[in-house]
Formats: sequence, C-alpha cells, structure tokens
Amino acid sequence: MDEMKQPLLMKKGAEASLYLAEWHGRKVIMKKRLPKKYRLSELDEQIKTYRTIHEPQLIHEAKKAGVPTPTIFLVDVKSATIIMEFIEGKQVKQLLSEATQSERQRLCFKIGELIGRLHKYGLIHGDLTTSNMILNSEGTIFFVDFGLGEKSKELESRGVDLHLMKRALQSTHFRFAEECFNAVIKGYSKVLGSETVKNVLHKIREIERRGRYIAERKRVNGND
Repeated sequence: MDEMKQPLLMKKGAEASLYLAEWHGRKVIMKKRLPKKYRLSELDEQIKTYRTIHEPQLIHEAKKAGVPTPTIFLVDVKSATIIMEFIEGKQVKQLLSEATQSERQRLCFKIGELIGRLHKYGLIHGDLTTSNMILNSEGTIFFVDFGLGEKSKELESRGVDLHLMKRALQSTHFRFAEECFNAVIKGYSKVLGSETVKNVLHKIREIERRGRYIAERKRVNGND
C-alpha cells in the first residue's frame, strides 16, 4: 500500500468505494469497503472481512472457468481493501447504445456464453449488469465486481442471476432489451444446453411472478 500514488475516486457505492490509482508503476483499481454505521461494529467487521476475502477468490475461480476477470494484486484484510488490475476499455453499458443490431447480438451472445461458463462452474456473479462488463480493445469482455457473488449450482441462484441481467437490460437498454436478452440466452444455451436453459427460464418467470405479487400486495396494503 505504501507504493500507492494519486488515488482518484471513481465511484462511491453502497458497499465500497472504487479508486483509480498508480501502484508500483501500473494503473490499478483500489476497492475499499466502507464501514456501515447502521450495523453493529463487530458484525460490520465480520461482513467486511468475509467479502474482502471472498471476492478475490470468486474472481480467481471465474478466471479458471474461462471468464476474463481483473488480476488481483493485493488483498489487505485489515483495511478491507483489494488492489486489482485496471481494465482498459469501455463498459458494455455504453457500447450497446452505440452498436448496430448485429454487433449488439454478437456482444450479448458472448455475454451469455460467459454467464454460462460461470454457472457451469458453480459461480454466481450476483450483480450482472452491463456496467460490470468491460470490452477491451482486443474484443475481450471482462466481468468485474463480484462483491455480491457466491458459489452455487442451485437453479434459484442461476435464475436470480439471469433475472438481474434481464432487469438491467430493461432499465438501461429498454429499446432493445428483449432482443439482447434473447441473444444472452442463446449464448448461455450453447454452454449449458437446452434442458438447463428451459429450467432456468421457467425459474426466471417464477421469480417475476413473485415480484409482481409482492408489488401488488404492497400496493393493496398501501391503499388500506
């Protein structure tokens, strides 16, 4: 940490702050988890410690599964800080709006394949949004931010992961969300097969029904 130069705040999230910095002559991202005042300090420390250790493990496992991820350089558990490779490139969030239809479909098909590799390996990203995917100049898509990830092969976990992806597309890229999600599912199917995809899609519909039911109950109760 003593070789860290010029940290520049890039993003202040609910769980952590991201800084762009220079470390030992290379450009890096420093992710520092923040204390939560609403949590008991002992519990807060446990959660921060767990996530600081767990996230780099998931990033490493994802790489082994064939999903490009940043290289981890340092994990400082005491200060709840991770120093990792800075990926030069553009967020997929920016690219989808600029791309042609065929480029969008190609990109989303590849994203689906990468999600399939994660799930096949028993990894759940936990925050599949186009902001957490970066395309570099060589055409490689990197997945970043595994802070909410977990290890699981449960159908529910896979369904929730893809449901989040679908929701992210609908909220950020609503004009072509359906087209993009269909391409994601095609790529996913290439890795995991049609039977698994059928079950996952059924689970997504179930999750959506659940969400609508909860929203309806809140609306009804709010009118009481």
